[in-house]
Amino acid sequence: MPRIELNIEELMAEKKDLDAFLSQPNAYSDPDFSKKNKRLLELTNILEKATLRETLEAQLIEAKELAQGSDELAELAKLEVSETEDQLETLEAELFTMLAPKDPNDDKNVIVEIRAGAGGDEASLFAAELYRMYLRYCEAHNLKTELISESANDTGGYKEVVFGVKGDAAYSQLKFESGVHRVQRVPATESQGRIHTSTVTVAVLPEAEETDIEINPADLRIDIYRASGHGGQSVNTTDSAVRITHLPSGLVVTNQDEKSQLKNKEKAMSVLRSRLLQQKIDEENAKLTAERRSLIGSGDRSEKIRTYNFPQDRITDHRIGYSRSGIPQAMDGRIDDLVEHSQAYERELAAQNAS
Repeated sequence: MPRIELNIEELMAEKKDLDAFLSQPNAYSDPDFSKKNKRLLELTNILEKATLRETLEAQLIEAKELAQGSDELAELAKLEVSETEDQLETLEAELFTMLAPKDPNDDKNVIVEIRAGAGGDEASLFAAELYRMYLRYCEAHNLKTELISESANDTGGYKEVVFGVKGDAAYSQLKFESGVHRVQRVPATESQGRIHTSTVTVAVLPEAEETDIEINPADLRIDIYRASGHGGQSVNTTDSAVRITHLPSGLVVTNQDEKSQLKNKEKAMSVLRSRLLQQKIDEENAKLTAERRSLIGSGDRSEKIRTYNFPQDRITDHRIGYSRSGIPQAMDGRIDDLVEHSQAYERELAAQNAS
């Protein structure tokens, strides 16, 4: 990896300004406090690694000079040269990760929509398994989840389930899950042992703030009706369900899981804002390279991104050409390798684009 050039004076000046700002008594009230505090931590880490790199480069020069000799000291110096070069290579890779262009939405919370596709009951059962997989993944990574809406069926599966995820850089971890997930296995109801193929569509939307998307109230049609289906006490006995139609785009969002009409409206508006933000992102992504579009998905979420082949115990991510075994572990939320490989590929593409 080539040496990454850094403007140390510029980085130190930025760090000094952030230090001065964050030391003020009223800094906590600034709306950008969290963002600036995170940037300060990033700068601190970058500068620490830059300092370490300078130290190692000086050691490397000295060790190479000593290695020119023919005594025992020269042999030790040759070992030090090899070790220091390995350390520098690791350090450059770390700096590359820290400095690669980042998706501006990476720090956002997300709304995840899972819908059963082709395959009937088998698709709805797999939708439930994916939902459980994401809940377990979030639990292991200190991400908080909240059910927004669900449409269950009698088999124990889901026609659709929508949930929110909040936590540190939630979108950066889950955004690559958007697309069609294909499962190949023998359903429990299949008497002749034939393998069936079913699909589930996943959409991961960055949760939009009111400042991200401006919605004109005149563009909304809001219908109130009585909730139906699964529900707790009084959910199905009051006119609390909400359907919001965004007239310019034709998007329709419903929510009926809460007893309160106001809470249902708030949840529905949150989903609507996020879908509109995703439309905006999709328009921007259309300008990106074909490689990046294939990684982050398209607006219609129609492309097959991953296959779960149960008879062969193999998961294949078709975008990055990565396969692994261990489907039971993945279904238990252990998908870190799939997430990390996608993140690494995105960084590589972003760096190529920037250069």
